[in-house]
Amino acid sequence: MNAEQRIAVVTGAGSGIGKAVALTLAGAGWSVALAGRRLETLETTAREAGAGDALCVRTDVTDPGEVNALFAAVRERFGRLDLLFNNAGTFGPRSVPVEDIAYEDWRAVVDVNLTGAFLCAQAAYRQMKEQDPQGGRIINNGSISAHAPRPHSIAYTATKHAMTGLTKSLSLDGRPYRIACGQIDIGNAATEMTERMQTGILQANGELAVEPVMAAADVARTVLHMAELPLEANVQFATLLATTMPYVGRG
Repeated sequence: MNAEQRIAVVTGAGSGIGKAVALTLAGAGWSVALAGRRLETLETTAREAGAGDALCVRTDVTDPGEVNALFAAVRERFGRLDLLFNNAGTFGPRSVPVEDIAYEDWRAVVDVNLTGAFLCAQAAYRQMKEQDPQGGRIINNGSISAHAPRPHSIAYTATKHAMTGLTKSLSLDGRPYRIACGQIDIGNAATEMTERMQTGILQANGELAVEPVMAAADVARTVLHMAELPLEANVQFATLLATTMPYVGRG
């Protein structure tokens, strides 16, 4: 590894925001390890990035063994880690009232969005603490739902509020080891997850309304800015949203 090489892990890198961020990092000269459930989509991201040194690792972030294997593979391939974009997540069942959510569905959202984020952050933290030179950056993908919920989204909203606590704790505990942690809260980036915004989504007043979206590339540029700050500076929280979406004043 040369002195200028920067190494990033992106989870959920096969589609959506994760893919956009991986492509942008690779385009800016980063070496990227792509993690996700489906190897074929990760390999597609790597091909589109034109990144010959991209590492694709099939990873279930809810499985501690697979998470540890991901970071071991990064350490063996690149020797260090400079950035984790902690992005993998799931919304869970759509438009299910609180009283009808199955335990299994609640648990699945918590396992991916919260436990998975913790496991990846923990593995990255360990590596950043132990490597020489010490340090690195973790960027957690929060959500506008870390601030204000949508109707019938209790599992997703609860985990995204919890992500804020995870970010604050990592930021505090990482100080002695030059580990910076920040969070980007995103509203209505145009991805597979937000396709329903174009056909109408339930509002707090019970109506369905089409909502505006923004390009995922705009999110990726913001993550790149956060990633490329010196470790002496940190964007603790960034809120990035489609300008006219119903967030300010939601409900």
